[in-house]
Amino acid sequence: MTLGDTDPLALAHDLLRTRVSDNRHDRSEDPDRPETVQAMQIALHVPKADPPRRTYLLAAAARAVVAVCLDERVSTDPSWRGGLEGWYDHLIRKVARRARNKAWADVQAVPGVTVDVAGAQARAFVPSAVVDTPPVVRKLQIQGTELPQDEPGAIDPQVPTILIDRSLHMSTGKAAAQVGHASMLLAARRDLEWVRGWAARGFVLNVREVDHSVFEEHAGRSGVVTVRDAGFTEVAPDALTVLAFAD
Repeated sequence: MTLGDTDPLALAHDLLRTRVSDNRHDRSEDPDRPETVQAMQIALHVPKADPPRRTYLLAAAARAVVAVCLDERVSTDPSWRGGLEGWYDHLIRKVARRARNKAWADVQAVPGVTVDVAGAQARAFVPSAVVDTPPVVRKLQIQGTELPQDEPGAIDPQVPTILIDRSLHMSTGKAAAQVGHASMLLAARRDLEWVRGWAARGFVLNVREVDHSVFEEHAGRSGVVTVRDAGFTEVAPDALTVLAFAD
């Protein structure tokens, strides 16, 4: 498929499916070559006066990430597609940052997708080399995203689910990066028609943080997508952090 293909979702999905696997060892980066150190930046809207619920914010982040990967601009905008290709071909890093007030408004002009889940908002940006992160995004704080865990209730069995291992005690920012990885891997694993239906619903999904015993039970189910972290921050290398599945 080429830019300008008549089915933008098919092109974006094909690119994701063929370039991305759940084995991080399939990709690499070279610190001596800055262009190989790629990342998708994620802005989490965390206003001081009325912060969102953690679960909703994580769901917004997961949906925003997969929406960037499958956006129709993959087929019409060479810079959008090029950003994804460079990222897919190296370690798939994500960096979550806190935004509020004017800073949140400013980053809406940077190419990406904003998702709102029950008032919780996250924006995922087109990936780039870390050294090329847009200045308005780079100045956002990586610290300060922390929100307390909450209990949002029963999941909707009709939509995909992402589970987080609560025993790892990941920060909100770290968890946002992990669920974002899970959502894109789930799309990569599924066929185009399934993804088309999911996209039509705005990539709606459940996110839940569960006890380790529950997490382990689901890790063995058929067709589950697993995310193992590179271990740069917070957790040990190859730690199993999140799962994604859909019935």
